[in-house]
Amino acid sequence: MSTSIGPRVNAARAGLHRGLIEFRASMGNAQEVIFGYVLFPALFLGMAFFLDDGDSEGLGIIFTGLVMLMALLGVMTTAQVLATEREDGTLLRSRAVPHGMVGYAVGKTVHILLMSVFSLSLLLVPALLFIDGVAFQGWLGALTLLWVCLLGLTTLSLIGAVLGSLISNPRMGVGLAMLPLMGLVGISGIFTPMDFLPGWIQGIALVFPVYWIGEGVRAALFPVEVLAAGGYGVPELSLVAGVLALWTVIGFLVAQAVLRRMARRTSGSRVQAAREEAMKRAY
Repeated sequence: MSTSIGPRVNAARAGLHRGLIEFRASMGNAQEVIFGYVLFPALFLGMAFFLDDGDSEGLGIIFTGLVMLMALLGVMTTAQVLATEREDGTLLRSRAVPHGMVGYAVGKTVHILLMSVFSLSLLLVPALLFIDGVAFQGWLGALTLLWVCLLGLTTLSLIGAVLGSLISNPRMGVGLAMLPLMGLVGISGIFTPMDFLPGWIQGIALVFPVYWIGEGVRAALFPVEVLAAGGYGVPELSLVAGVLALWTVIGFLVAQAVLRRMARRTSGSRVQAAREEAMKRAY
């Protein structure tokens, strides 16, 4: 058993190192940082600053921005990166290395998590300093937000990996996939309490992790009296943790199976054909 675990551990370490290198490379790309990770937080900060009416409006905008940003970064960024790297041959090169898919998965997870934490910090830190009503609910609130963000982003990234493996055209596919994602965010109690929605729609929302991420973030930032006034109940953090952990385990197992299948189907000729098709689309 040790002979099989050893190479996988080494591959995971190599993936960790690769993820850190990709993170530094992304931070050195001004265009990627501004349009991929800075613009969205800046928009929500501007909305919270100018629309805050002193009655938790700014807090609500920051809450919505945090959950939407996690959904976009976790699902859409992962899906786009995976679909693009399958097309440009990166995935094929990873498959050629022993346990390369393990290193690839770890590297992508580390890279996307670090970039996501960076982007979320750009939204949260200024909000805590300058937006009235935005504050942690004690040190437990800060700890809650930390584990909800990390567990939630991991869960969403795994969903994004499965989605990215199914997308054949990175440009068109990712854009189309954003529509159901935004629809899911819309029915998950992020904008208004779910009591306004039909029961069957509420049931759909409860199945997916976006609702539970929202519950965790709400518990970390909203006072109990504000939740009651807004028609929300007190979030059950043990249930939030359990659902997100279950989604993470299921997502990891499904993502591993899908990635292995995708890697087997990826060949040099398919990559070359994808490149030629991408060049046609560019012109």
